Amino acid sequence: MNRQGNPAVLAQARRRDSLDKRQRALTALTALERDGTKITHAAVARTARVSTWLTYTDGIREHIQAARHRQASTPPPAPTQGTSTITPAGLRAELHLARQEIKDLRQERDRLRDALRHQLGQQLDTLHAPDLTTRIEELTHHNHQLADQLQHATEENAVLRGHTASLEEDLAAARTGLRRMMRAENTTR
Repeated sequence: MNRQGNPAVLAQARRRDSLDKRQRALTALTALERDGTKITHAAVARTARVSTWLTYTDGIREHIQAARHRQASTPPPAPTQGTSTITPAGLRAELHLARQEIKDLRQERDRLRDALRHQLGQQLDTLHAPDLTTRIEELTHHNHQLADQLQHATEENAVLRGHTASLEEDLAAARTGLRRMMRAENTTR
């Protein structure tokens, strides 16, 4: 059995799901327009129970813009005497729905951000892993070369210090001998 699944069946299911969501969004848009509710992308998404992102895609966005234009060009119905279209309970309900939608959108944003970070991290790991391995090997080799050069320089320094000490002794002896010669020369005159 194929553990990956059948790509054709998966693609067909994805298309059916996408078409269903688009149809629900268009149906919700029609219902909102018919009820005289203010049309927004968020309202359509909430009513159709789809993501707000879907309402901004081609094929849906144009319908929402057209409905908003129709709604803006049609004057709102005048309220009848004695009834108010805005009630405290209605405002509280709208506020509750708006807060819930904001909470859902923030959770979706955080989830998508985390998924994107994870995916980018994986891509960076897979893209640069061979390069990093090569670079580490180069740096290790260079480090060994520098350690060998340091050891060689330290040994050469020790040899040169010994040679310098011997030369300083010879120079001191030569100076002492020269002084003796100069004294002897001066006393014979």
